[in-house]
Amino acid sequence: MGGARGPDGGQPPPSTAPLQTAPALAPSTTATPARVAVLGASGYTGSEVVRLARTHPGLDLVALTGDSQAGKPFADVYPHLALSSKGARALPALVKIDDVDWSGVDAAFCCLPHATTQKVIASLPPAVRVVDLSADFRLANVDTYAEWYGGPHAAPDLQKEAVYGLTEFARADVASARLVANPGCYPTAVQLPLVPLLEQGLISTDGIIIDAKSGVSGAGRSAKLNLLYTEIAEGVNPYGVGSHRHMPEIEQGLSAAAGGSPVLISFTPHLMPMARGMLVTCYVVLQGGANADDLRDALTARFAAEPFVHILPPGAAPHTRHVRGSNHCVIGVFPDRIPGRAIVCSAIDNLVKGASGQAIQNLNVMLGWGETTGLEQAPMFP
Repeated sequence: MGGARGPDGGQPPPSTAPLQTAPALAPSTTATPARVAVLGASGYTGSEVVRLARTHPGLDLVALTGDSQAGKPFADVYPHLALSSKGARALPALVKIDDVDWSGVDAAFCCLPHATTQKVIASLPPAVRVVDLSADFRLANVDTYAEWYGGPHAAPDLQKEAVYGLTEFARADVASARLVANPGCYPTAVQLPLVPLLEQGLISTDGIIIDAKSGVSGAGRSAKLNLLYTEIAEGVNPYGVGSHRHMPEIEQGLSAAAGGSPVLISFTPHLMPMARGMLVTCYVVLQGGANADDLRDALTARFAAEPFVHILPPGAAPHTRHVRGSNHCVIGVFPDRIPGRAIVCSAIDNLVKGASGQAIQNLNVMLGWGETTGLEQAPMFP
């Protein structure tokens, strides 16, 4: 499923074919709402799926899992999501994955920790369509996965049919997929601006430097010493320096965009004292006589029909507050004072476009709903 396979037998990274646009409000081909399970609903990405799916006309939440919280009403874990208008369907209580009745499920969002998802998805009925928000199916090469995630891939045959779901670049493959690997937050923020520029030969494959910053929610909800308030407040720190697990995912997509030429990046993420939001600043080497205006024009043309990707005018800089709580990505392009270089910045909400919103965007494509359905919330400010 999902088109041609890469040289290693796995699903290739994001397509380098011309942008596949789709009407933002296309009518659904789904006669009735899809019955949906959210695995790992007690975590941040799972709860964000629930928040967005509650008002989606085509999704009926029939199962929510959280093994450590099993048996609790969902309102006990996330009271704010229990608030609704009168007559709204109540959310199901949390259960263990083993207790889900899969005969009553059409699709699932898998929001489980990395390295735990492969066996779970492999055990699901083939009729259940899945969007996986972990990293378990993002890397086409299973050997690369083993190198970066510390153990062998548990479902290599299933990896071959997984589609890498950066929606703006892979709609046709996503539409026919049974399993979509939802991209990581940093890879989404980096690839949206850089893939088109590499495809068109406007920037070099060498010398790409990425400085990235993310809110604390990107680290998940589990209790960790380095995420305590006193550890992160009033400060900024780099982490995963030179070895962050999103590096091979980013390089996979950028190399595909460059026609298969290997792209190696310098990438350093930073933890910011904020709950959500992500900003990446990409330093690139210009190619073929291009300047910053050419990059901006190319991105503007490429994303002109896209409901969620926005290119700012000259001099305007993205800010995380521009996208907070929304599925939007905002991109700015600037000339560098060093001749032959440019600076490309993008901002997303790491929990929405960087995770749960993009997952719903992908399921919309898979089920034939208009791509923006359930995702039309304006960003929140202040």
